[in-house]
Amino acid sequence: MSGDTVPTLEAERDARVLNAAHGHGIHPGEIAIGVIIGRTSEFFDFFVYAIASVLVFPKLFFPFLDPLQGTLASFAIFALAFIARPFGTLIFTAVDRAYGRGAKLTIALFLLGGSTAAIAFLPGYADAGTAAVLLLCLFRMGQGVALGGSWDGLASLLALNAPANKRGWYAMIPQLGAPLGLIVASLLFAFFVTELPAEDFLAWGWRYPFFVAFAINVVALFARLRIVVTPEYARLFEDRELQPAPIAETLAADWRIVLMGALAPLASFAMFHMVTVFPLSWVFLYTSNSPTGFLVIEAGAAMVGTVAIIVSGLLADRVGRRTLLAATALAIATFSGFAPQLLAGGEAGEIAFMLIGFTLLGLSFGQSSGALSANFSKPHRYTGSSLTSDLAWLFGAAFAPLIALWLGSSFGLLAAGAYLLSGSAITLLALWLNRELAKNID
Repeated sequence: MSGDTVPTLEAERDARVLNAAHGHGIHPGEIAIGVIIGRTSEFFDFFVYAIASVLVFPKLFFPFLDPLQGTLASFAIFALAFIARPFGTLIFTAVDRAYGRGAKLTIALFLLGGSTAAIAFLPGYADAGTAAVLLLCLFRMGQGVALGGSWDGLASLLALNAPANKRGWYAMIPQLGAPLGLIVASLLFAFFVTELPAEDFLAWGWRYPFFVAFAINVVALFARLRIVVTPEYARLFEDRELQPAPIAETLAADWRIVLMGALAPLASFAMFHMVTVFPLSWVFLYTSNSPTGFLVIEAGAAMVGTVAIIVSGLLADRVGRRTLLAATALAIATFSGFAPQLLAGGEAGEIAFMLIGFTLLGLSFGQSSGALSANFSKPHRYTGSSLTSDLAWLFGAAFAPLIALWLGSSFGLLAAGAYLLSGSAITLLALWLNRELAKNID
């Protein structure tokens, strides 16, 4: 159902007025800009929470546990957003069908920003006891529900409008939001950790990045609304049949594509947390190195990852996306064998771990999203792509920091490397099982 035939929210009306005042339609390149801004805001929220899960939440919400157990408890709450995300897709698909894409996006992003900002106001366990932990769980689930609803279809629109010889290039554009969001979040936390005494940082300094996340969400909302509410792109969504379909109907028609699409990027998504959230927790818990220094290293490595994502677009158009996904899965499997030694090798080893890890992550993550979206039947492509993304993050990323830290602390870093190896194996298996469908993504 088009947003023109239903009540619109004030933010959506403002976006329409801005387009009218602009005097012409949206330039095709502005889709890419809108996608990058939207994904950067989502990943900034993601990394602000992830970094706080290591540096702040164990002490603030779990002071009755030792540092390791407190971090594991924090990572368990971290996973709640990924569990809640498919429910968000279910809820907001109904909103989309009833009130239009603009209304859905507005509500979802305000829920995301509101849940994120609410975390910044939470009292600690010392002030509110178990209620503080329960509220953290509630707002983390609110973030997950909102992320499920923030799917705007622009990434699918980009892919479907890409020339046949540029599919890899267009596929990598949305993925740029991940390293960009990490760079901003890491440097912001590094600044506060450096400039504030530890007591002040734990009392109030950590809250400021959450306020910044809310502001970025507002900017991202208008950047995306300005695209999705234009008549030109409303017609493109309709022409490409990128319209919401019932979840049950989508699964009944294309369950195999949803499952294979969720499993195919598992190596990339496992790698995602093995070079972002997990190493920060390991360095913080088991080394004497400064968390500030590691956050700066992480930001620098993320810049390398940004370049690698761009290179992935060029490589995929030369050798095919399936070939690149398989090759990077093999490379990640190899990396899992010596990554533990690097992470345990002091500052030089940490730098090597991060640079190599982010290079492999960029090459794989750049082509991991929506690898099989073109195989969905047209009426189910929009909803199917959203579901696939939800499940890929759930299977590949939700419990990765928790499992990797538990394995590493219980059995040594080699066990954490084995977890990464398992993700590579599942990716290769999924690509092999799906070889007939995968012909369409090359």
